[in-house]
Amino acid sequence: MKNILLTGFEPFGGESINPSWELARALDGELIAGARVVAVQLPCRFGAALHSLAEALKRVAPVLTLATGQAGGRSDLSFERVAINVDDARIPDNAGAQPVDLPVIADGPAAYFSSLPIKAIVAGLRAAGIPASVSQTAGTFVCNHLFYGLQHQLRGQEGARSGFMHIPYLPQQAAQHPGQPSLPLETLVAGTRLALELALTAQEIRAGGGQLN
Repeated sequence: MKNILLTGFEPFGGESINPSWELARALDGELIAGARVVAVQLPCRFGAALHSLAEALKRVAPVLTLATGQAGGRSDLSFERVAINVDDARIPDNAGAQPVDLPVIADGPAAYFSSLPIKAIVAGLRAAGIPASVSQTAGTFVCNHLFYGLQHQLRGQEGARSGFMHIPYLPQQAAQHPGQPSLPLETLVAGTRLALELALTAQEIRAGGGQLN
């Protein structure tokens, strides 16, 4: 059977949960478009996240990989367009590491683009009433580190679709972050289920999805 690798992170930054892992494990074992979802939790640590990812890719041999991460302040399912070769941490990771202006991969290219049909996915989610957008930056913390490392590890593999999705806080987290948006887990699960189906079956569309700033 074909496999989908869906990753989420452990909690970080003083949080007791991470919505990306709650989402991933909620979908673990589901069949979507003929492929089985395999959820894997990754450490929120520079370097270690990429080692765990490499082990998961080897074990699962996925036809599709969607990495997910928490982005407090965002209000929708955000599909990242590009990962950049920069680690520049505003806060320490879970091991206390705080790299500044270092490459994710020494001598790697400046950036990698998602190989997911991100605009088709966003259009499909919006048509289903689920808030979604194309994002132009995955930041410079462990999420971007993982996204860049994922695309680097899968480079040159014909037909392998992979990318990164940021998601908002869960409502129970928002109580600790007044004024910040959140989405219930049920919405995240429904949206991600559809996104995975579209990632496997849809062709990319040409549609405006850029930003002025």
